[in-house]
Amino acid sequence: MKPLPSHVPSVGPARPIRVPTAAERKLRNGLRVLAIRRPTVPRVEIRLRMPAGLIHDGGQAARAWMLPETILTGTRSRSSVDIAQELQGLGAGLEAAADADDLVVSVGCLSASLERMLDLMAEVVTAPTFPADEVDVARDRVVQELIIGRSQPSVIARETWRAQLFGRHGYGRPMPAPETIARTGPAQIRRFHAERVLPRGSTLVLVGDIRPEQAVEAAAEAFRGWKGRPVTGATPAPTMSAPESILLVDRPGAVQTNIRLAGAALPRGHKDYFALTLANLVFGGYFSSRLVTNIRETKGYTYSPGSAVDHRRGASALVVGADVGTEVTAAALLEIRYELGRMAALEVDPDELDAARRYLAGVTSLSIQTQAGLAGYVDTLISCGLSLDYLRTFQPALQRITTHQILEISRKYLGPGKLLTVLVGDAGAIRAQAEAFGPVEVRNAP
Repeated sequence: MKPLPSHVPSVGPARPIRVPTAAERKLRNGLRVLAIRRPTVPRVEIRLRMPAGLIHDGGQAARAWMLPETILTGTRSRSSVDIAQELQGLGAGLEAAADADDLVVSVGCLSASLERMLDLMAEVVTAPTFPADEVDVARDRVVQELIIGRSQPSVIARETWRAQLFGRHGYGRPMPAPETIARTGPAQIRRFHAERVLPRGSTLVLVGDIRPEQAVEAAAEAFRGWKGRPVTGATPAPTMSAPESILLVDRPGAVQTNIRLAGAALPRGHKDYFALTLANLVFGGYFSSRLVTNIRETKGYTYSPGSAVDHRRGASALVVGADVGTEVTAAALLEIRYELGRMAALEVDPDELDAARRYLAGVTSLSIQTQAGLAGYVDTLISCGLSLDYLRTFQPALQRITTHQILEISRKYLGPGKLLTVLVGDAGAIRAQAEAFGPVEVRNAP
């Protein structure tokens, strides 16, 4: 029997990413189509992203919330049951989702079914009828989901930091009230759809066992009747602010505190984005980070602390999160601030930076190996105004980042004074703990 190796071999350099060749066309109606061949399995993944402006602007919040829940429920020629049966026959799946900026419809189907699937996709996206009975069912479900969601401490924490950081901008407006959703009918959703779901500025990404040029032709044929021009301009960027006081949302009797720190970050296309991304990874962005080592592995205060950058079209935010027992609120917050301060005061160890570099390069390479992963990644790049060339340049860009650059970017974005602090918990038990860090503003939970 051979002896086991006495040491772990070193990790080799990341392999360069092969940038796929794409066929691309902008249709006369303004729809941009991008098709990529990835013949790993006889399937194709499709992502249609529409800049529908779904941020909660004024009285549109309920309609924006209901649109992705009802857009696939029927057309003039097909009921929801008809659509489900057609999808089953095509070996396909179809779903809709939305974020603050965009409506995204996703499809996975057999390659042999591509043309029929594109026809069905175009029909349900461009000509939905929003049947009253289907809207009623979806509305009742959404009302219940909102009631439950608004009671969750993690949701309360998220809504609080967004409202404070983004202010009166649409990104900072709260989820719609359940009673507002309950008053939203099919006619309102139809009008919202007619105004917002439009081809100009939208993108269609196809990845799979396809011939790219033929796939572009099929998409052009399927969506040729989609017309309309946007009636709203680009979403303005918010003015972001972080108050000095700690915001404490009171949940009497809570046995844990949801800690969130948030502040401005950089978009993916910024020249310093990679430096900030690596700084965030070293701090709290993956399991080997300083934050996880400190308050999970060493102190045992929480199970899943972390930090991430929350990207939107008009702004990006760095968010730090940890859910801890009430009794260790101050101790956990102290360690979080200590690690943030350490990032902003001292250069990171070169080995830490190299580990973060390898992790990011590896995760990115793995994420685009599948058809669905590549489709999602390309869709994200396009939504950020980037090109496929990003895949070619990002590994060399990572290698150029120095420990000094990490220190400089950390001073700008990770210093404790750059971030607002939100605590959701029992004010009677944690207010005194929080006051050790500065003035505290107590608010009632919604």
